[in-house]
Amino acid sequence: MAEPPDRLRSVRSYVMRAGRITEAQQRALAELWPRYGIEFNAGELDLDRLFGREAPRTLEIGFGNGEHLLERALAAPERDFLGIEVHRPGIGHLLLAAGKAGLTNLRVIAHDAVDVLQYQIGAGTVDELQLLFPDPWPKARHHKRRIVQPAFARLLASRLTAGGRLHLATDWAPYADEMLSVLAACEELQNLADRGGFIEHVRLRTATRFERRGKRLGHPVRELLFVRTGGSAGSG
Repeated sequence: MAEPPDRLRSVRSYVMRAGRITEAQQRALAELWPRYGIEFNAGELDLDRLFGREAPRTLEIGFGNGEHLLERALAAPERDFLGIEVHRPGIGHLLLAAGKAGLTNLRVIAHDAVDVLQYQIGAGTVDELQLLFPDPWPKARHHKRRIVQPAFARLLASRLTAGGRLHLATDWAPYADEMLSVLAACEELQNLADRGGFIEHVRLRTATRFERRGKRLGHPVRELLFVRTGGSAGSG
């Protein structure tokens, strides 16, 4: 698979934290990874073969402990869901819940999202991309670690189908403004909010762990919804 012409920089947007992993999560990683896990490699995934069918596809970047991704997958069995996360406790938490629910429309990749999008996700193969509450890296010297940057926006747009939707959310106001500016400057994306700003909740959902923490701190949540130009917005 060819790399995008503007190869993204190598600065990671996350820091690996050990975290506490429970025995149940560890067991889920060992026993359920063969069912739900996808190993990272530089080859493009055949999503129809991976899920055994043709269906609309949602990809969530950095799913945390998987609460939101699990909720979506349970509510839409006609749709396939792919999650990317690097922290093992969160992955184990999701696999445990997915196994108990007997989900068949969910897969997980435990690797850096930029690498996965560049090498494993083909152009125009995803109907919906979600990035909910990414690390805001609030200190100025750490802004270079923020994942939403111009080259990344172009990469996201390239992986969406025509009419595919890009949904982001953050509770950090300066980062929300930066996200809006970056996405608005991407020619392949069009803002679906009135007057080109933020949008009300894209859908009713259970608040994520990071969203709940932000609300406790009094941070208003801002959401963005963009569509890949060239077709009508996909359903979700």
